[in-house]
Amino acid sequence: MIAMILAAGRGERMRPLTDTIPKPLLSVRGVPLIERLVTQLVAAGFDEIVINVAHLGHKLQSYLGSGHALGARIRYSDEGPTGLETGGGIRRALPLLTSDTFVVVNGDIYTDYPFAQLPNAPPGLAHLVLVDNPEHHDAGDFGLENGQVIDRAPRLTFAGVGVYRATLFRSSSEERFPLAPLLRKAMAQGLVAGEHYRGLWTDVGTPERLRALNEGML
Repeated sequence: MIAMILAAGRGERMRPLTDTIPKPLLSVRGVPLIERLVTQLVAAGFDEIVINVAHLGHKLQSYLGSGHALGARIRYSDEGPTGLETGGGIRRALPLLTSDTFVVVNGDIYTDYPFAQLPNAPPGLAHLVLVDNPEHHDAGDFGLENGQVIDRAPRLTFAGVGVYRATLFRSSSEERFPLAPLLRKAMAQGLVAGEHYRGLWTDVGTPERLRALNEGML
């Protein structure tokens, strides 16, 4: 199965760091976030990886190249200077995601989630990994009931890790759009499965969280 890493975001909350460095290239203990994710995906059997790029995307491409040094074959989906948001970015990359089912991982997370345990195909349109709500997002995103992701409380936080069918994205005619509305529509039809992961996971969204990780506080 092919994996995609979302790396096109501007990283506004990470400024001024992201004025010169794309957020996925920020390092935790000497290793860029995206390099760690590529290594983890390869170890789990995902050696074919698509990465979408926008802001400072040339720096990501220069650093990772073809992926050969990390045991991967990396291809890039260039979204131009502004990016297409999560849903639009995945839809743009569909010609490179040459299978009906694929994994998508946010490029700004730090986790020990075992990617090899993801299902080869979701029973519906998507399978999402949810985690306990962090302090900065205590309201959560989606609920989980008997293995089904639902749009009601009590809510957990979406980990930015999921398995998707291409059909989910082909239903949108827009070029730029977020992922969440598509997921909620599919949830209403009972087409989104999920799991609750209780291991290491951090959304590296602010300089404070990056510093805490580097200092071993998270």
